Amino acid sequence: MTIASGAIGVFDSGVGGLSVLQHIRQTLPDARLIYVADSAHVPYGDKSAHYIEQRAIALTRFLIEQGAKAIVIACNTATAAAAASLRQHFSCPVIGMEPAVKPAVSATKTGVVGVLATIGTLESARFAALLERYAGDVEILTQGCPGLVEQVELGDLHGVRTRDLIERYTAPLLARGADTLILGCTHYPFVGTLIREVAGTSVTIIDTGEAVARQLQRRLLSELPEINRHAGPDPASSESNKLDSGFASSR
Repeated sequence: MTIASGAIGVFDSGVGGLSVLQHIRQTLPDARLIYVADSAHVPYGDKSAHYIEQRAIALTRFLIEQGAKAIVIACNTATAAAAASLRQHFSCPVIGMEPAVKPAVSATKTGVVGVLATIGTLESARFAALLERYAGDVEILTQGCPGLVEQVELGDLHGVRTRDLIERYTAPLLARGADTLILGCTHYPFVGTLIREVAGTSVTIIDTGEAVARQLQRRLLSELPEINRHAGPDPASSESNKLDSGFASSR
């Protein structure tokens, strides 16, 4: 028996994808959602691309078995490592995450944009292609953020340790004139308030979650309109699961 037939399946390495889930819920309030946090394997940022790909395949298969008709990879690192493979293995729509380079390039006034992300995302061919396509004359500064995902997973969203990490990672970007920061990991919006405090109100902070929700909505309207026709609350509409086994883009 499936959890929610005709649902949208969403997964991440941990709780980070819940930031994307919030945007999906706001955009598609009647859709049934199944969320899987692959907490036994968090963080993805220090794992090999092959390892992440195998995890993503296992998670997607699980979600489809539970009734998901569309999949959202609510993780920049997993999108970079596994989106192409998932689209080869599965016929359903697959919506991924990628750092919001295009809107950041449009937003900057100093011509300098900073990207906060995992090493896996920053070193991926997918991210390099984004820069090639959209950066133009804008200087893109990248900053890996080891330890920040773990702080979010611990629920330490305002503590001294978390603030120290954010100050360490944003300081070199701000010092070089970045007036726009891309949150290139779905965990980072949970410390968005702290990032705002550290960076200052003059800095534009860009979260990709809203754009992903809009892209998902467009795909569903054109391919699976029945998914968003459920009226009223559903007991399976926000299932949260942990599976121990095992920038916005679309299929």
